[in-house]
Amino acid sequence: MNIVLIGMPGTGKSTTGVILAKKLGMDFIDTDILFKSKVGKTVPQIISERGIDGFLEAEGEIGASINCDNTVIATGGSMVLSAQAMTNLSRGGVIVWLDTDVAELTKRIEADIKQRGVAAADGMTVSDIFAERKPYYEKYADFRISCQGSIAQTVNELMAIAAKFT
Repeated sequence: MNIVLIGMPGTGKSTTGVILAKKLGMDFIDTDILFKSKVGKTVPQIISERGIDGFLEAEGEIGASINCDNTVIATGGSMVLSAQAMTNLSRGGVIVWLDTDVAELTKRIEADIKQRGVAAADGMTVSDIFAERKPYYEKYADFRISCQGSIAQTVNELMAIAAKFT
């Protein structure tokens, strides 16, 4: 079984995923890092060169190609925009939406949206991006964790979910 973490950029998917994988003795994949290793460029570079649609197509292809077991997978925040990727990731895995308050996300990421490589049209705010993606997070999530506390608290909630499947 895999545990697939979805949610907005800055919600802690990568940090939480690494800790969870260690605690559970699972492998870990960060799809942004996988993207860079397969494409040879960072997310911001690809968005700059190919545009948002080109990036989303490449990201979706990577998500659709992941084939693993016993792995915690931290997805890029826009992975949910690819039905092909999400269909693949949901096979043999549980999808958990790490949901963080928009005001908190704005504090964490708004100043560096471009540097992070967030797939969003120019001028979109964190609130706009969240509004666009929320229906997809809701659609694909088997579980939703409200990330209002510490990373340790989120990891504990994820451990409780994982215990239902092991």
